[in-house]
Amino acid sequence: MNDPIKTGLAKGWRHIDAATLTEDQQFEADVVIIGTGAGGGMTAEILTQAGLSVIMLEQGALWSSSDFRQQERWAYPHLYQDGAGRKTKDQAIAILQGRTVGGSTTVNWTTSIRTPKPTLDYWQAEFGLDFSAEHSLEPYFAKAAGRLHISEWQVPPNPNNAALKRGCENLGWQYTVIERNVHGCANLGYCGMGCPLNAKQSMLVTTIPAALEAGALLVSRVSARQFQWRGEHILQLDAVPVDQHYQPTPSVKLRFKARHYVLAGGAINSPALLLRSKVPNPSGRLGKHTYLHPSVISGALFRDAVSGHAGAPQSIYSDQFVWPKGDEAGFKLEVPPVHPVLMASKLTGMAELHAGMMQKFNHLQVMIALLRDGFHPDAQGGEVQLDADGEPVVDYPLTDYLWRGVQQAYLAMAELQFAAGAEAVMPVHQDAMLYSSWQQAKTAIAGLPLKTYRAALASAHVMGGCNMSADAAKGVVDANGSHYQLQNLSVIDGSVLPSSLGANPQLTLYALAWRNADVLAARLRG
Repeated sequence: MNDPIKTGLAKGWRHIDAATLTEDQQFEADVVIIGTGAGGGMTAEILTQAGLSVIMLEQGALWSSSDFRQQERWAYPHLYQDGAGRKTKDQAIAILQGRTVGGSTTVNWTTSIRTPKPTLDYWQAEFGLDFSAEHSLEPYFAKAAGRLHISEWQVPPNPNNAALKRGCENLGWQYTVIERNVHGCANLGYCGMGCPLNAKQSMLVTTIPAALEAGALLVSRVSARQFQWRGEHILQLDAVPVDQHYQPTPSVKLRFKARHYVLAGGAINSPALLLRSKVPNPSGRLGKHTYLHPSVISGALFRDAVSGHAGAPQSIYSDQFVWPKGDEAGFKLEVPPVHPVLMASKLTGMAELHAGMMQKFNHLQVMIALLRDGFHPDAQGGEVQLDADGEPVVDYPLTDYLWRGVQQAYLAMAELQFAAGAEAVMPVHQDAMLYSSWQQAKTAIAGLPLKTYRAALASAHVMGGCNMSADAAKGVVDANGSHYQLQNLSVIDGSVLPSSLGANPQLTLYALAWRNADVLAARLRG
């Protein structure tokens, strides 16, 4: 199988592994982009096509298809933030987030969903953001779909996703076949460990190679530490290499100077860099209103093998409960891939119960409910803070409003799994057991204590912390991602979202990045 990254490097693409540098250095370009995920990768291609010189910075390493081994023990330490061990400050919510060239697009599960209209309506009402008429994102959704081969998945769902579909059909609930950004997909099911076939149309195999082909420079294994700024302008970015554990090491000092800087480090690292840099923050919102789509989990045992590790990880979702008519927290129903380490680390229960579930691993069907945070006064997210070393931590309080959403999600998932034919269901909660009927599960879930550390909570979607707003008093950046106080800084990543989405974020980020990078390219050319 051809590895386009290694082929490109062999013919002269410019790449520096900062961890190999032994002397201080300074770099200059028209634009420095910090981060290579959905925002940074898309922006890099558009700006290089506009004739601008671009440097891309990435804290993770440059890995490619010939490195991807379909093994959890290799993928998590090499491709994820904190070795897939990133958590909130109180350790209550696990956060899966990419840290490699291509960012989370290299390891996500390919689900591509347009920004829901109710979300856009909320943004307009609360933040004055108008994405209608001539400001619509629709043309950019279409461009991203063409560029990244985004289309409805035509292959029948694997048994894990089929259970979600079957349960919805039997209950009369809404469900949708997912659009995926894949081309030549072999339906392996190991998307979260990097695609060995280059079928996933991540930034690693699309926009980053295009930018490198056009002359951009990629610097990997580098940690952006601080902006030096004066008045309304950034003067330079200070950075250092990282060591073999991806921790910043001050042995070498790197300086990056540019006409313009694009911050695309994601909704935890981007606010952290601005906080370390002590940039102006008159709105008081920098690092705050950080959203996670807090997700709860339900396992079910089926008579026939499910083998949730095989086949497209996500191909069916249900929006039955995302936009409730009442005041309760909405949630989206999906399934995750079922791989041994991922499941063993998330399943609750001790000793025999946990071991028994893992022994029945291939018969285990797993469902997740993604709570929609950011739309209610009692669900205003968390806050990115800096620890003693200047590294980011996310303080995310779980309110009673969200806990009620957790309970409703447990109930919906259990009902759905029994409707799909499950023999037993177990909400992933420390006090739950295997329940053999919907009525038994319903009664038990009503009595489960809604407390931190009892319910297993996870997130793969981090949003907010540098939110956009039409009013500088309510945001960090404007609708184009331009920083309100620093004239040569744009933020183009998930941190600009002023609420969670109620949908998987990658397609929203591609569309916003394409739109705002077009605006930036025109501005810099002018």
